[in-house]
Amino acid sequence: MIRQNNEMGSVNVSTSVYTDIAGTAASNCFGVKGMAARSVKDGLYHLLRVESMSKGVRVHFHEDDTISIDLHIMVDNGVNLSAVGASIISEVRYVVAKCTGTEVRAVNVYIDSMMVD
Repeated sequence: MIRQNNEMGSVNVSTSVYTDIAGTAASNCFGVKGMAARSVKDGLYHLLRVESMSKGVRVHFHEDDTISIDLHIMVDNGVNLSAVGASIISEVRYVVAKCTGTEVRAVNVYIDSMMVD
């Protein structure tokens, strides 16, 4: 959780706010099928539904009030992985900073699976 102070008081921003914003921003990028989570039961990666997409996001808070975000995603078959990754990094960094006012130190994208239609 990050606390932001201003002349009118303070605002606490919880982890779930960051995970929801980052998950939504990443899912809206071209080539992204959705967020991924590894199943403990079978060890396979599964596509998360919209209501639980934040499970594919990890947020790390730093001492200097910045954050790092890890995203686990599934992509469509045949997309340029480096272009999709660069697009996600740019979009998530911009949207999180715009919505919360928090500086994003790093966005790490892990492509866990590719969907074959």
